[in-house]
Amino acid sequence: MKPVLYSFRRCPYAIRARMSLELCKIDVCLREVNLSDKPIEMLHISPKGTVPILVLPDETVIDESLAIMIWSLKRFSHINKKTHRWLDKTIYEPSMQLIHRNDNSFKALLDNYKYCTEPDEAANHREKAEWFLILLNDLLEKRSCLLGDELTLADIAIFPFIRQFALVDYDWFLNSRYKALVRWLRYLLTLDCFNKVMLKQVVFRSAIG
Repeated sequence: MKPVLYSFRRCPYAIRARMSLELCKIDVCLREVNLSDKPIEMLHISPKGTVPILVLPDETVIDESLAIMIWSLKRFSHINKKTHRWLDKTIYEPSMQLIHRNDNSFKALLDNYKYCTEPDEAANHREKAEWFLILLNDLLEKRSCLLGDELTLADIAIFPFIRQFALVDYDWFLNSRYKALVRWLRYLLTLDCFNKVMLKQVVFRSAIG
């Protein structure tokens, strides 16, 4: 019996969970949801109603994207040589430090920028978020990926949010001073594990109600 993953294609949290599952070759029953009409089954499993939600065959529920990533790495990273070292202390701890800055500080600023309808205010919100772009760009000027020349948990976990930031005004992003960050984003956009999980899916329809 496969694990069941409730997901939404464009959600950055769901994207990073799906990428991790794909990298670790974990086959799941994917249920693409309409966030404005959430399946009753999903709400019963996790009343907070956010994606992603992973339901294991033993009915264990993991409803945080980072927890799904870590679960997949702990159990199946040996399948992929690229991921087997991601949980080593020397890589894991700096990865988590960057991820927490993304999740706990940058994400709110990203939302302010993404959902702002006034151009002048949007530019102001973008400027407030640029501290994180500066941090990442400085790291990437010295290396190919955030923590070295190979991908780590940090790259996969943060990438969907930088992608979302860039898409708000892609021309601005491409022509910004963050050349190393642009290069990194373009590289991650070519990854098989990203393009596979971004294929469009039929929306799951609840069998209840």
